[in-house]
Amino acid sequence: MPYQVIIPAAGQGKRMGAGKNKLLLELEGVPILIHTLKVFEADAQCEGMIIAINPNDEAEYKRLLQEYGIRKVTALVTGGKERQDSVYNGLRFASSYDGVILVHDAARPFITTGTIHKLVEAAAAKGGAIVAVPVKDTIKKAVNSQVAETVERSSLWAVQTPQAFRVSILLEAHEKAAQERFTGTDESSLVERLPHPVAIIEGDYDNIKLTTPEDLYFAEAILRKRKKMDH
Repeated sequence: MPYQVIIPAAGQGKRMGAGKNKLLLELEGVPILIHTLKVFEADAQCEGMIIAINPNDEAEYKRLLQEYGIRKVTALVTGGKERQDSVYNGLRFASSYDGVILVHDAARPFITTGTIHKLVEAAAAKGGAIVAVPVKDTIKKAVNSQVAETVERSSLWAVQTPQAFRVSILLEAHEKAAQERFTGTDESSLVERLPHPVAIIEGDYDNIKLTTPEDLYFAEAILRKRKKMDH
């Protein structure tokens, strides 16, 4: 089932402490951004990628797209102050697209094609779907650094990306949020306010977001594991 994907890539990733855009940091000699884009480039069902960027990165991004043969990028749009603004800018570019649109973190290079396809099918059928994994840890709710309660975790999910929606639904959700000056933590939080149901597709724990320096160690371990599985 065909889809397009918006990839917000305008943030500077300050928690990585790299002194530059974290998406340009390399894993096995290849920038994180390219690892992510390659997943969608190789997927025959992906009809286009819209990347939200900081204009300061435009020349470097264009160079990388050419160097690594990434051809499905249909637009580089200017990112906004917040991630939500960046997604909205990409969504307005894709507003005439009559299908399923994904939003995926540029710093999640380990999403699998199988998960993407299940997500797209669910979003086409139900209007909206997200990838998540069951919470493994015991979760405590705290007040003033003191435990207030232990939260029942059987119903808790750690949310990842991609998140997928029919374009018309996600556009309506973003427009409502803009009018009401509401900032959500993810796309699903905007769609839930319409209200519109959002399905959960179980992903896998390898689909981590590279946020801090420690995450790079996990990323290298995932790459090594995948290489062993390929052999």
